[in-house]
Amino acid sequence: MEVYNNIPSHKDILKTLPRFFKKSFFLVIGIILVILIALTSTYTVSEQEQAVVTTFGKVTSVEGAGFHFKLPYPIQEVRKVPVNLTQKLELGYREDARGEVKSVTEESKMITGDFNIVNVDFFIEWKISDPVKYLFASANPESILKNSSLSAARAVVGSSTIDEVLTTGKVEIQSEIKERLLESMEFYDIGIQVLDVKIQDSEPPNEQVKEAFQNVENAKQSKETAINEANKYRNSEIPKAQAEADRIIRNGESYKETRINEAKGQVAKFEKMYEEYKNYKDITKTRLYLEAMEEILPGIEVYIDYGNGNIEKILPLKPFNSDANTKQKGEGEQE
Repeated sequence: MEVYNNIPSHKDILKTLPRFFKKSFFLVIGIILVILIALTSTYTVSEQEQAVVTTFGKVTSVEGAGFHFKLPYPIQEVRKVPVNLTQKLELGYREDARGEVKSVTEESKMITGDFNIVNVDFFIEWKISDPVKYLFASANPESILKNSSLSAARAVVGSSTIDEVLTTGKVEIQSEIKERLLESMEFYDIGIQVLDVKIQDSEPPNEQVKEAFQNVENAKQSKETAINEANKYRNSEIPKAQAEADRIIRNGESYKETRINEAKGQVAKFEKMYEEYKNYKDITKTRLYLEAMEEILPGIEVYIDYGNGNIEKILPLKPFNSDANTKQKGEGEQE
């Protein structure tokens, strides 16, 4: 105990130091304090950031990009927030700096509306919209965003069929998840803005089911290919059919006009013949008879018996209105 009592205190040591060393010691302490005050009284904010300044723990200002001054710590404190930076929240998987992807099953595994299990990997693009709310409205805003995203995704997948989740309904599911997430962020009001929701991958939990759905997708693609080919063939054949139909219609119209003109000619001929018949009934009857016989029996020899024993042979039979018949008739009258 006596040994310890003999150890000199710092006051005794200072008393023994020369006055010069005393002044130098306080000068060094003063310089250190000035440097510390200077370092804690200035700060720089980048283009992608905003700085939230608190005075005795209370928010007093939000500063933009540039060089700024403040009161020394702990009077004022500055917290920088990346408000102009789009951030990515991965759910169901994690991608490291080397690009390797690791599945997170507890996040990706979900149940569809038709009671099937499916793994859905997706990510959320978001940014900080209000730095003060982001820092002080909740203890962990990113955790709230993550839980809200998983809740929205499970709710939407739970109301969809497995076919929609794996094939045709991804776009609608992404849109509905985003709408639900926007509503959640508005409700919690934690200074986070959701920009987009993208489904990275969706697949069944085992290879057999995955192969079956792949076969279904291939069949749908084959169906679409067949429909496209059929539409292409239809589009090439319809103009041909329309052209053929137009040609047939034109031919029909032409044939109709021809038949109408022929009928009109026959009517005019018949009317003329009827006028002749009214004036010369017997002659017209005989003429019609002879013309009919010539048409029925071409090349027939006709003999005319006058009833007095004189028989006249007419060979060949000529129509009454022909030039030869007229000539023959004139010679007969001369005789």
